[in-house]
Amino acid sequence: MQTEPEQALFADLDLPDALLRAIKQLGYESPSPIQGKSIPILLEGKNIIGQAQTGTGKTAAFALPILANIDLKQTAPQALVLAPTRELAIQVAEAFQVYARHMKGFHVLPIYGGADMRGQLRALKRGAHVVVGTPGRILDHLGRKSLKLNELKTVVLDEADEMLRMGFIDDVDTILAETPETRQTALFSATMPDRIRQIAKRHVESPAHIKIKAKTTVVDTIEQAFLIINHGEKLDALTRYLETETTEGVIIFVRTREATVTVAEKLNARGYIAAAINGDISQPIREKTIARLKKSQLDILVATDVAARGIDVERISHVINFDIPYDSEAYVHRIGRTGRAGRAGKALLFVQPRERRLLGIIEKDTKQKLNSWEKPSAKQMAEQRKTKLAEVLAAKLETNLPSVYHQWVEELCQKLELPAEQLAAALLSEQFSLEQLLPPPETKKPRREKPPRNDRGDRTERASRTERGERKPRKPRREDNIALEKYRIEAGHDHGVQPKDIVGALANEAGIDREYIGRIELNDDHSLVGLPPGMPKDIFQLLQKVRVKGQPMRLSRAQAGNSDQPRPTKQARNSSTRKKPDTKARSRKPKAKAKATDNDRPRRKKPAAKKKPQS
Repeated sequence: MQTEPEQALFADLDLPDALLRAIKQLGYESPSPIQGKSIPILLEGKNIIGQAQTGTGKTAAFALPILANIDLKQTAPQALVLAPTRELAIQVAEAFQVYARHMKGFHVLPIYGGADMRGQLRALKRGAHVVVGTPGRILDHLGRKSLKLNELKTVVLDEADEMLRMGFIDDVDTILAETPETRQTALFSATMPDRIRQIAKRHVESPAHIKIKAKTTVVDTIEQAFLIINHGEKLDALTRYLETETTEGVIIFVRTREATVTVAEKLNARGYIAAAINGDISQPIREKTIARLKKSQLDILVATDVAARGIDVERISHVINFDIPYDSEAYVHRIGRTGRAGRAGKALLFVQPRERRLLGIIEKDTKQKLNSWEKPSAKQMAEQRKTKLAEVLAAKLETNLPSVYHQWVEELCQKLELPAEQLAAALLSEQFSLEQLLPPPETKKPRREKPPRNDRGDRTERASRTERGERKPRKPRREDNIALEKYRIEAGHDHGVQPKDIVGALANEAGIDREYIGRIELNDDHSLVGLPPGMPKDIFQLLQKVRVKGQPMRLSRAQAGNSDQPRPTKQARNSSTRKKPDTKARSRKPKAKAKATDNDRPRRKKPAAKKKPQS
């Protein structure tokens, strides 16, 4: 009978003592599958392509071999790690620092958009052994000649599929072309689209291929559930879930920046310690907020997808999708904030009736059937609160309260001529409000007799859907119906720019949610894009420096009278929102219109009327 081989230990890997000491202090003994297979290959100096899902320990898989081969006497960057987001770049840099705690003189530098450029320039001048950065900001420094890559030994592409999705893969291609041909290259990705394979073929010579197979795209340690619910009932369901679950750290994902603030404020009003994190919040404040979550000074983080990657906080026990994501990949990334490294976690998904189709897609893509969560009734909630109060009081009584408390109770009962029960009730009302003791009454089932407009599947009086033809799926839309303001970007067709490049730069470097990026008009030397009005000053200034295809954006507000704007195009004339400019445009061509409207006397007089404002 063949016995299974014993699990390898970190001590079996040819790592320096300084790294083994750090690993032991962290409490790790055995490497994860991706670590066990990658570390020996990278220690030998070979190239590697590793495929494994998020949360499997890829950071240590490349960080430990890099640190093992670092020359601390050399100040020029010896390793470059490319990450798709600021959060991930910070996380990777922190991991390097933790693993290198016993390596005196080691320096790692995270470089990302939204941070002070001057500080990064000073740090690069002082020297760093490892640089971890986002593609956009790395290109900025290459353009400034402030980052030199000629001494690189190793380049790592972390979350390559995400960089492709965000539109940065061309930037990655440009950066790799600037690195020495003798470098070692490690590419890690959860999936391997064709574009990633092309990059690997071009830049990763004779790689060893490692694939860690997973039964599903979601780790087994996450318990998933969903609730079909209308939008107006979400907050009530959320508070009931938080109250009935034993939670540590919680991340609540919403779709818009406004929702992060609203939900966080309402949770704080209900006695929870919550904070919002989104693209409008400055990077230092975001970092402080995440640090508070790590230190248990904060229990709940309400976030947009800007936080979906790069946040690895051990105490996150629950992830709640307050708003359902529009694709399965985003769902997997969201709930991947819990259940990491073998820890147990729970995830709850709120689904509006019209979003059942999205739930089906998520279940199909993840190959997992989500359990239905039943919202506790008001009676169940009341019993739950009584039980918790009883547990608190029982714990107090076990501490042998000083006799003065008993004396006061006796004296107050005599003075007020009240039985102990009434006195206890009065003291209870002083400590707790009715809202704290009694949950809100049951909300009525929302018009079950008359289904909402977007949930008509049960109507029998209408013709069947097959008779009327299948309805096309609704496109995602901005919830708040905000009128966008037009901005100009000094990059266009001549610079090889595509809409995805602009979207990626705005989303990653400025943290602007994709649903708030409007129509992009590409021209030869510039582009126009719709963005939310009232852009914060720091974001506006940042976007003047961010590069697209190596070209600085130099973002500016597009002027209505700017001749560079393509107002007279067919697209503009066919848009209902551009009727007034179209009318003016037609009035500039009186002769052409006169042939078509010879019997229309007022239109013949329009050119004459138009000369007055021009004088």
